[in-house]
Amino acid sequence: MKTHLVPAFRLTVALLIVCCVLYPALVWTVAQAAPGHGGGVQVSSKGRVVGFANVGQKFDRPEYFNSRPSAVDYHADGSGGSNKGPSNPEYLATVRTRVGEFLRQNPTHQGPVPAELVTASGSGLDPHLSPEGAYAQVGRIARLRHLPEARVRALVAAHIHEPLVVFFGPATVNVLELNLKLDSLGK
Repeated sequence: MKTHLVPAFRLTVALLIVCCVLYPALVWTVAQAAPGHGGGVQVSSKGRVVGFANVGQKFDRPEYFNSRPSAVDYHADGSGGSNKGPSNPEYLATVRTRVGEFLRQNPTHQGPVPAELVTASGSGLDPHLSPEGAYAQVGRIARLRHLPEARVRALVAAHIHEPLVVFFGPATVNVLELNLKLDSLGK
């Protein structure tokens, strides 16, 4: 018995040191080199913090670009998806409701509704839309803000972030940055 317990105890202590001390220290050290020093990149407007660059938030007012829906109501302390599959009747009803709401708010939209505007991301905190998701809302924004559609479309185009390497990810638009720029244009 002693031949089994002593190695098991040593392994437990070694793993505790590695997993509870060394690994967290390594992650903390690497985070210090990241923008925001591991605390997130704060976005400010008019001298006050209005959000974080990589955490999605809800925009309720119709004159703003809508974010992707969140299964966790945009609470960053508990990110996660709904864990409901595409065949779940409750999930399908939620998506149908979101499609109806999108079409009601965007009556001039032509074509299919971009999926990210009616389905929540895995984290529930996705701060980005595809360019198509942003362009789908241009008509509503232009109408409510009394701006030419071409100007709003150009604003979206100016805020498209291409992937660092072409084959590694889609182009995205950060919704918070886009809405802040929209506010700077005036209504």
